[in-house]
Amino acid sequence: MSTIAERAPVIGAALDRVDAPLKVTGSAHYPNDFAYPGLAHAALVRATIAAGRISTIDTSQAEAAPGVLTVITHLTAPQLGRGPMTLLGPSPPAPLQDDRILHYGQHVAIVVADTTEQARHAASLVRVRYETTDALLDLDDPRAEVVTNPWNLDTERGDVDAGFAAADVVVEGTYTTPDNTNNPLGLMSTVALWQGDSLTVHDSTQWPHNVRTSLAQIFKIPESGIRVLAPYVGGGFGAGLRMWPHVILTVLAAREVGRPVKLVLTRPEMFTSVGHRPHSVMRFKLGATRDGDLVAIDADGVSSVAMEDDDYEPVSLCAAVSYACPNVRTRDRQVRLNIPCPGSMRAPAEGQGNFALESALDELAHSLGMDPLELRLRNFADVDPLSGLPWSSNALRECYERGAERFGWTSRNPEIGSMREGRWLVGYGLAAVSYPAYQVPCQARASLHRDGSAFVRSAATDIGTGTYTVMTQLAAESLGLDASRVRFGLGDSDMPYSPQAGGSGLTGALGNAVHLACRRLVSEFLDLVRDDAGSPLRGAKPDDVTVSQGRIHLTGDPARSEAYTDILARHGLEELSADGRSTPPQPEQLGMAVAGAFGAKFVEVRIDPDLGLLRVARVVSAIDGGRILNAKTASSQITGGTVGGISQAMFEDTATDGETGRIANATFGDYLIPVNADIPDLDVIFVGEPDRATPVGTKGVGEVGLVGLAAAIANAVHHATGRRIRSLPITLDQLMR
Repeated sequence: MSTIAERAPVIGAALDRVDAPLKVTGSAHYPNDFAYPGLAHAALVRATIAAGRISTIDTSQAEAAPGVLTVITHLTAPQLGRGPMTLLGPSPPAPLQDDRILHYGQHVAIVVADTTEQARHAASLVRVRYETTDALLDLDDPRAEVVTNPWNLDTERGDVDAGFAAADVVVEGTYTTPDNTNNPLGLMSTVALWQGDSLTVHDSTQWPHNVRTSLAQIFKIPESGIRVLAPYVGGGFGAGLRMWPHVILTVLAAREVGRPVKLVLTRPEMFTSVGHRPHSVMRFKLGATRDGDLVAIDADGVSSVAMEDDDYEPVSLCAAVSYACPNVRTRDRQVRLNIPCPGSMRAPAEGQGNFALESALDELAHSLGMDPLELRLRNFADVDPLSGLPWSSNALRECYERGAERFGWTSRNPEIGSMREGRWLVGYGLAAVSYPAYQVPCQARASLHRDGSAFVRSAATDIGTGTYTVMTQLAAESLGLDASRVRFGLGDSDMPYSPQAGGSGLTGALGNAVHLACRRLVSEFLDLVRDDAGSPLRGAKPDDVTVSQGRIHLTGDPARSEAYTDILARHGLEELSADGRSTPPQPEQLGMAVAGAFGAKFVEVRIDPDLGLLRVARVVSAIDGGRILNAKTASSQITGGTVGGISQAMFEDTATDGETGRIANATFGDYLIPVNADIPDLDVIFVGEPDRATPVGTKGVGEVGLVGLAAAIANAVHHATGRRIRSLPITLDQLMR
């Protein structure tokens, strides 16, 4: 049977989102939309110090308040184990297990009442006294524990010291990025319902199976007795990748009161409960010949991590994989501080590390007197720098060329401060992106019914990326059906296993599983008619057929075909199903390095030299995303990521008070994010061919859209003003010095 890579009349079309009608009519049920008879409501009590112990906690007033059902503290909570090791690292520690305070905003109690208002009022009545100790809040604090090479990903190839000794030009700098907070528009919510020993949970998760597995281990109940539902999630940007302590507290509270319980985090609680991009300091050093050939790179990254948790942020690693350079050393460390647990935020590690690398490349180009685009083209990695294997695909050169042409890069005057429009200084900047490939096993099931419709499902989530839509298209193409005849189901842990919607890996893993499930379903139909004298497909094998218009056709003989519905009817079946399981492609078996997405970002900025006002005027993103399943949703992903990149570059900074550890701007009134007036028209172009590593040929485009924007904007600022910005976000005071 033909593979997806060979024909794609449905795939690639800019199909409108299949879930859009439900969303725009308010019929799509998010976790906080669910209610049950007798639903109770929960509110959290949070620590008001960053380090120390609880000396006393008085819940008497809260317990006496109207409508209150229970107040759970470390004095009354049962002992709970820590969740399991996951694909993304260890689970966060269980809450309310002792009297220690490890960060400001830590959950110290949960109050359950008949209404939300009653629960929140009672929570304000809980009186807590603390014994305070000195909080560790600074990466440079000598008292803080330093974790060296936390993921065993430090790299070294060649002779770095000798490379620098031979270099004609050396540049080095320290680049910093602050804490950023994910802040999806939808507040994270959990609804928990116990029915005997069975548990149903509605949660704002990007990974239902992880929540199920974690709750089973923590509460010591079989996974088969737990169902986690997340058919719609109000964004996440990584905040929903872990099962956070507030989910455990909601489940615990529901068991305690014997009623379903709902907890909706407040916006300030979102800043301390569901992770954040950690503060990073990166020291990058680059050496090159006078002709611009890189001869040495030394990258050292330090990022913050919580006292008793772990977070994957190898910020220096991008320096080892992005360019052809014979001598490279990368090192990463983490510093344990009294801060809320960091976690994934769109493009974790890459969002920070790329800012340092691509800023340093621009500094090197300036020192060499070379066009920044020429420098990058000269050091293009024809093969994977780590393994030496050829890429499964790499259209980065085309990204450079097509992006530069669309942007008009050749009109750039290289002289600093030379371009103006009226009173505004004009700057052009660029950055490249080599986003790592990520894919893990996934499962899907496809069923075809007597009425000719198909139901395909997997326990994935759609966090606004378009998973419902692109998987509907993929299944429709694989089965030869119109997209209107396919229903895709997700967000239910009772469905076949799916990994998280994160890491730019879900489309590849899930798409391959769906493709295989549909191919096997066609094979099941052929098995039914193998010895069927009444079928024109008798004896046909999968490689002998194609599918279209709800029928299986013998390739080369269109007259020999049969509808799925006729086969089911003749064999007395209401439906036929098949499962598909995808596994990650292995470079050693392929003889190729599995490629992630690549991109080139071109930015024009305008700066008022008197007021220091910075405006982004244009952005062109040229992306190699492999096979694009839906031009509209893929472009939307890059557009959304670009907005996030502009936000990282110019707005976002989670401000923590250096004395108390309190986050000072934990509201949308104080935490700056861009609005429509801050975002220009964004131009997205896709280049390249389907990736050779998998039959579907996709790459993830969820995060490549953000990476590179911060560096490109900073580089454009330098071109316009001569000011080299090495610390994000770029603020007025940096431009007015």
